[in-house]
Amino acid sequence: MTGTEPVDTDVADDDALYVLTAVLLTPAQFPSLLGDDYPEACAALGLEPYAEGYGLVLGQDGQGARWTVVVDDVSLVAVAIASWDCGMEYDLSPDERSVVVALPGWPVALAVAAPHVPAPHDPETGPGEPPPLTPPDPAEWGPAQRRLGADAVALQWAAWRDQLGDDAFAGSAGAGGGPAPAGVTGEGDASGASEKPGPADERAPGEGASAQKPPQPPSGRTPDEEQTPDDQRAPGEQRTDGPRATGADGEAQGPLQRVLAELHGYLEEPPPPGRVRSGFAPGGARTLRADGPGWSVVARTDDIAFVLLDEMPREVLPIGRGPQLPSLLAALDAMAIRPA
Repeated sequence: MTGTEPVDTDVADDDALYVLTAVLLTPAQFPSLLGDDYPEACAALGLEPYAEGYGLVLGQDGQGARWTVVVDDVSLVAVAIASWDCGMEYDLSPDERSVVVALPGWPVALAVAAPHVPAPHDPETGPGEPPPLTPPDPAEWGPAQRRLGADAVALQWAAWRDQLGDDAFAGSAGAGGGPAPAGVTGEGDASGASEKPGPADERAPGEGASAQKPPQPPSGRTPDEEQTPDDQRAPGEQRTDGPRATGADGEAQGPLQRVLAELHGYLEEPPPPGRVRSGFAPGGARTLRADGPGWSVVARTDDIAFVLLDEMPREVLPIGRGPQLPSLLAALDAMAIRPA
């Protein structure tokens, strides 16, 4: 990108790395597509789960090859991300001594590229070397896509929540009340990356530089327009492009009860670091993100919860607040890891 200074690393025969973006990999903040928790995310990159965490610097070498440089200077990467998110210039140039390893490829999808070098491509790897990192295929559905879907719901909480009125949960039972139908759909990549502003990035000057793009309905319609008379899907019919909110019929009630039971289990036996994370929410509330085997939860401590399941592709199941959900969310928030 224009103005991007090369950083000397060990990648590509000491070729310079043109930095495009950076991502934090810490117990409180990591690309959820890599795993359900911090140790799992580290293992996906062949790293030890050190408590201090890492910074992931993504860029291209002089031949245009994609590289992910792992550094242990977390503070430097955090300052760079915060600056870019505020629309400010920041020259991220990690010291060579802070480089832990250089990995081929990118673990997250980027829509930017360095200028004056060939188009982004994976470098060639030799026998015994790890294959290039690649982001998950958005056309498929699995644990990575499920976690990304939960991140997308968290980013557009108001749009998803507005599809459900308070009366939608009337008469429901269970730990938090029962889900009710809604027709919003959404998709997006919430990788946690923050891209450097530049000509290849079409954000307006001064606009935050986060690569976490709010999910939009696959049809291009706004959430309020997502259901129209022209939409001929039968009730309960699945879309093939993005997650959608839906009612909890008999098929979903069992899995939802299992998720609630496993969340209660986290209070009795703490899960690995990063399984439960707490972030800012308006009005003094907190946004909770929790993951487990086959499921992801996003919730507001002052409101309801949404659940995504591996076994129900692209379905987003809301759980009403009810009499027990508030205390469960409060207890989870008390044990959750928070960004420094």
